[in-house]
Amino acid sequence: MIKTSAKRLGLAALASLALASTALAADKPYAGLTLNLASQNDQFAAVIAKLAPQFEEKTGATVKVDILDYGSLLTKTQADFVGHTKNYDLITMDIVWAGQYADNGYTVDLTDWIKRDAAELQLDDIYPATIKYIGQYNGKQVAFPFAGYAAVMAYRKDLLDAAGIKVPETAEDFVAAAIKLTDPSKKIYGFVANGQKGAAVAQDWLQYNAQLGGSILSADGKPTLNSDANVASLKVYKELFDKAAPPGAVDYDWGGREESFRQGLVAMMETWSVGAPGYYDPNMSKIVDSVAITYTPVGKGLPVKYGLGGWGMGINADIDDKQKEASWAFIKWLTSPEVQKEFNMEGAGSYIRKSTLADPDLNKKYPFLPVIAKSFENADGDYRPRIPQYPEMQDLLGTAVNAVLVGGTDPKAALDEAQEKAAQLF
Repeated sequence: MIKTSAKRLGLAALASLALASTALAADKPYAGLTLNLASQNDQFAAVIAKLAPQFEEKTGATVKVDILDYGSLLTKTQADFVGHTKNYDLITMDIVWAGQYADNGYTVDLTDWIKRDAAELQLDDIYPATIKYIGQYNGKQVAFPFAGYAAVMAYRKDLLDAAGIKVPETAEDFVAAAIKLTDPSKKIYGFVANGQKGAAVAQDWLQYNAQLGGSILSADGKPTLNSDANVASLKVYKELFDKAAPPGAVDYDWGGREESFRQGLVAMMETWSVGAPGYYDPNMSKIVDSVAITYTPVGKGLPVKYGLGGWGMGINADIDDKQKEASWAFIKWLTSPEVQKEFNMEGAGSYIRKSTLADPDLNKKYPFLPVIAKSFENADGDYRPRIPQYPEMQDLLGTAVNAVLVGGTDPKAALDEAQEKAAQLF
């Protein structure tokens, strides 16, 4: 009798253990899995790493975040895709890489998954422009947006007021104000932008180029790098560097540009909204009490469109199904309304949801959010074409524009040479 009771108790204990294990598996369906994420080193990266343990607590999956600079991210992830080495499960994808990803099948096409989980994703709360431009190409959704950026103009209210200058509403006004505000004797400069050879200068010039009516593709999708409008806008960009930029700006990338503004050297700067939280942070900014954010000005008589950029998150097509499921769960978690609010309260500066940009707590902390919201409603994500050839075109422009800025090359000659090489890509 005692042996039988003990045996029954033992079986009952095993049954209870089995039930407990089943409940644990249900509560944490990805326990034991590790997701490796390759992340651009924008402000969101450190916040993702900080919040990732919450996902592990919820699902059991560990997320390791490898934070890389732009060039290293592109090089390492492409090597992973081409070599099928599966070093990364999740990849942050720049808006302009969408065509390349779609053509090469680097990441999972999320189209059907998004349709299946539309209610959970609360798609009505996500700006359509972020879905369209950040990760979508030729009908394929090769990444899901998690960090939308608006092109904005940051400026020093005190400097403009002291000079009696109104906030520029046109590109022409911007140029005139930048030159007038420049006073090297006081170490104040009216303008700053990326000048560094490569992606940095190409991307910044393309923003100004679009605002001045230029385009690097024709209506039929062919390269037009040396169009009259593009040559004219490059001359304006050169003038701004010569007459209104801090010394050494021809070597600035995003970090140098942002730091010069935060340290109070610059009156006006066109930039991505992701950097704006830093201007209001006294631990890193000297202009907290005088900074303001507004819309990017366009040329007189041109249609008003606001540049949109940002990052999507893609799932490596080579990994197994279980890793893919866990990766998709992470994307859905990161982009949920609750996490997006916390994400941005922590300073990620990355928005995709209407509810996030309308949130009272976030608006109290970051008063510029209505500017981002309006920009997303009238966004242009194609002034940097998301075609497969874009990375090579960017390299060509990065060389040409920098050559003009450093003083040795005529704008038309530089763009003529870039156009000849770009035509070969098509």
